[in-house]
Amino acid sequence: MKVATHQLRCTECGTRIAGSAVNSIFRCPECNGLYDVIYPWSLIPPSIPNGDIPASDSKLPNPSALRWLWQERRTSTMPVDQSGVWRFRDLLPIVDNPEDVVTLREGNTPLYDLPRCAKLAGIDWLLAKHQGMNPTGSFKDTGMTAALSVAAERKFEWVACASTGNTSAAMAAYAARAGLRSIVFIPEGKIAWGKLSQSMDYGALTLQLKTDFDGCVRILTDLVTRFPIYLLNSVNPYRLEGQKTPAFELLEQLEWQVPEHIIVPGGNLANGAALAKGFTEMHHLGLIPRIPKISIIQAEGANPLYRSLQENGGEELIPVKANTRATAIRIGNPASWRKALRALRTTGGWCEQASEQEIALAKAQIGAEGVGCEPASAVTLAGLKKLVAQGKITREERVVLILTGHTLKDSDYTINYHRGELFTEAENAEISTSDQALHASLRKPPVVLEADSDVVLHTLESHMNMKLSQPVTTA
Repeated sequence: MKVATHQLRCTECGTRIAGSAVNSIFRCPECNGLYDVIYPWSLIPPSIPNGDIPASDSKLPNPSALRWLWQERRTSTMPVDQSGVWRFRDLLPIVDNPEDVVTLREGNTPLYDLPRCAKLAGIDWLLAKHQGMNPTGSFKDTGMTAALSVAAERKFEWVACASTGNTSAAMAAYAARAGLRSIVFIPEGKIAWGKLSQSMDYGALTLQLKTDFDGCVRILTDLVTRFPIYLLNSVNPYRLEGQKTPAFELLEQLEWQVPEHIIVPGGNLANGAALAKGFTEMHHLGLIPRIPKISIIQAEGANPLYRSLQENGGEELIPVKANTRATAIRIGNPASWRKALRALRTTGGWCEQASEQEIALAKAQIGAEGVGCEPASAVTLAGLKKLVAQGKITREERVVLILTGHTLKDSDYTINYHRGELFTEAENAEISTSDQALHASLRKPPVVLEADSDVVLHTLESHMNMKLSQPVTTA
């Protein structure tokens, strides 16, 4: 007889069900709420809330033993141990046999120091956890290895998602790895082609619908109720189990010293909720003494959570017609908004928005540090500047930006920025004089020259005499 390793609990009404009993759309039939995955230890009160070792009669895992075990697995040659997700499998026992998980050795992403961006924002200590360094170039891999492993174990042949790009790339890659067949629904003309090329290369059936992302979600939701297709959008709670693991990895990289603030891009809003779940579970188990604040930053043109908080305190979501060049977060009716709202409230974080010009400037500033990211990731730095200016983050606080996608995910955006072709005339007119100077110092378009050594040397000399570093103005 198999012992249940987890249950699903509705985030709205609290109803609990077995993982195998969930319906095809991952919605509670009683109230239409989404589910969280819970474990036997989730319901055990912590015996020493801020301690390192539980009492002898505690049924909680021993935090010191967990830290040692996770570190030991880093030396293993087994694929499940080399994964930066499944190395922490003790806190996500969602498959019966961990040896059979579908993995591309995801996770294990770098943590970069950003001293120049810190100075620009007006703080002393800034790091970036770069989830764009995952196998398919985005944070979605951490969630996809988890949810697709569940799909494979439950013997599904077809998997599907609606996507603005990153989810489709991750799903197609992991489905191909598992020998499953995948279907991608994308909105017409509103996707970065670098991302779409990935899902095609990994063998997915790509259906481009004449609608936006939310329209793709509606069609897919209908189809999975009529055919045996496993839904892999972020309403699937197993996705969030994988996406919580960067919180574990981040704290391990920081030698279990908790930063004051984590800043996350906000699109479909599951990622902030997943990270909050990870930090909360670590606190519950005695691995860390406190939970960092988690703030979510949205694009001004795709800001339903921000608008809702401003206009009704988050009581009801105000969907918007999403319009932003940051394609990864171009979502106007996010499914996980209530989970994200709970993450903000339980951790004490904030929700902010960033304009197109602010996003582009922040992206270029991150790139100037030799790191680089896709536009959606750059909302974190843009939002940080605002939170510092508002006094919500102080100079001495330690902040970590979650960069969710690789800079090559949307190369057209970067090329257009450096050529000065990204913004319309009206958008350029809105940029302040000081920011115009910053943009000018950051743009590095190709210099076209005659094939003459003297001409080239003269040009090189003029550039060598220029100041290497960009102008720095604190927020």
